Amino acid sequence: MSNMMSKEIQLAARPDGEPKESDFKVAEVAVAAPGAGEFLVQNLWMSVDPYMRGRMMDRESYVPPFQIGETLQGGCIGKVIESNNENFAVGDYVNSMNGWRELYVTDGQMVNKIDPAMGPIEANLGTLGMPGMTAYAGLFKVAGLKDGETVFVSAASGAVGAVVCQLAKAHGCYVVGSAGSDDKCKWLEDVAGIDKAINYKTCGDLDAAVRDAFPKGIDVYFDNVGGGHLQAAINYMNPHGRAALCGMIEQYNDTTPRPGPNNLIQIVGKSLKLEGFIVSNHLDIIPDFYAEMAKLISGGKMNTEQTVEEGIANAPKAFLNLFSGANFGKMLVKISDDPSA
Repeated sequence: MSNMMSKEIQLAARPDGEPKESDFKVAEVAVAAPGAGEFLVQNLWMSVDPYMRGRMMDRESYVPPFQIGETLQGGCIGKVIESNNENFAVGDYVNSMNGWRELYVTDGQMVNKIDPAMGPIEANLGTLGMPGMTAYAGLFKVAGLKDGETVFVSAASGAVGAVVCQLAKAHGCYVVGSAGSDDKCKWLEDVAGIDKAINYKTCGDLDAAVRDAFPKGIDVYFDNVGGGHLQAAINYMNPHGRAALCGMIEQYNDTTPRPGPNNLIQIVGKSLKLEGFIVSNHLDIIPDFYAEMAKLISGGKMNTEQTVEEGIANAPKAFLNLFSGANFGKMLVKISDDPSA
């Protein structure tokens, strides 16, 4: 096959505060035919996730920063359309971090086959992918959830939070989640089956709302937001409570430091455990994660929502919508239709 052109999204400028469309550039890049041991993938779906905001800053972190003028990276699902690699055949579906582009050539390093029989292939970017695994690792390995405990989840209708809520309910827990709209709260109560949802935008005093929702206190807090949510959770955590700190989206776009929770002294008096975590540090429990999810999905106890933008050119829009709460569940970009479906 002759060289093909791939539309790709590059970082045009490092965002100052909240990212904007001009921080991104759509480029057309020539993709060479695959050489010996290589194969060509057409991307079908890609994920945008809040952690990507940190990679747009020029600072050291647990993953290297994106570079100006280079194509961004992120989770994606694609299909092999040409192959010179004996381990990957034409028609195989694959998962990789080569997102933000239409096509790529690879030798198979850091690329994994996925089984389309497990469910919609895009679920491997959500419930069955990194967000689901993050929920599982944080809830069970970091927070050490026990059956029947009380659990508070911030950003509960998001890709990670929704899985946390349903995992906790499956283990007999009393679960309260926060979300930013009445529709999201209704979904959490009626579909995800949690005990109470708090609309943090309309509840008035968030601290009072959390207090009223937990007459028996909080055993486990799963934090996706930070800020006021973290402060309220600490106020009502039970002695020896545990918090899994997954993300703090409330602060991702800050240009100056904001005051932190002013009640950290309670961590000592209550003997609390607050632990930040990165899902890639817990890949040893992937088999346990898949076993748990297979059981819940087959039993109809794991429901999902997703918001989809169409076309690679709309990937920046999808990413920006994460910070306004415009997404409901997992935010995805459908890059192209399945070429042979």
